[in-house]
Amino acid sequence: MLSGWQALTDYLHAAMAHRVTEEFRVIFLNNRNILIRDEAMGSGTVNAAPVYPREIVKRALELGASGLVLVHNHPSGDPQPSRDDIAMTKAVIEAGKHLGLSVHDHVVVGRTGHASFRTLGLL
Repeated sequence: MLSGWQALTDYLHAAMAHRVTEEFRVIFLNNRNILIRDEAMGSGTVNAAPVYPREIVKRALELGASGLVLVHNHPSGDPQPSRDDIAMTKAVIEAGKHLGLSVHDHVVVGRTGHASFRTLGLL
């Protein structure tokens, strides 16, 4: 379904760029980086969505995932990560570290583009 980075970002932009409330999704991958599932893990307000690292790790283990791509949108349109985004990402990385879960990226989707934690050097 998602053959590469461009296909992934096109899919995420189409699905999330124009939402008026924030949504947090997780793309669960197997050990060959093949998509297992894309699931909404939190839905919120115009500037926040509740995210629980424990629940993300729990669901990853239930699905047999070994890789994760975290994704959320910014209804403001600006895809720059916030301090809370960075702290939450670090919490998910730490929670999954000893369980064999790897966070490949965290993508923030805005109206006209996206920001990748990996590209920004935040992972």
